[in-house]
Amino acid sequence: MADQKSEVLQGTLDLMVLKTLFAMGPLHGFGIARRIEQVSDGVLDLNEGTVYTALLRLQQQGWIKSEWGTSENNRRARFYSVTRQGTKQLDREAENWERVAGVIEKVLRLERQG
Repeated sequence: MADQKSEVLQGTLDLMVLKTLFAMGPLHGFGIARRIEQVSDGVLDLNEGTVYTALLRLQQQGWIKSEWGTSENNRRARFYSVTRQGTKQLDREAENWERVAGVIEKVLRLERQG
C-alpha cells in the first residue's frame, strides 16, 4: 500500500505540522515535510510549497514562530516551533480529528440493510 500515494485531506496538514513540531522540536520546512512523509511510511508525498503555505498560515495565526538558524547542511534556514497558543490549538485540532475519525469509522462499518 505504501506505493500508493495519498492526498493530504484538507485541514489535516496544519494538524500534522503542529504535532510534528510539538513532538520533534524546532525544524525547518524541508525537515517537517520529510518527517511527515517518513511517519506516513511513504503514503503521503508532500509538496514543499504546500508545507511552506501551511507554515505561513500557522505563523499568521500565532500558532508557530520562526527564527533563522543553520541547517545540517550548513545552510541558513528558518526553523519553526510551536507557541503556547499553538499547543492549545493542537489539543483542539487533535480532539476534533478524533471525533471526526470516529464518525467516519462508524459510517464505514455500516452494514447493508436488507
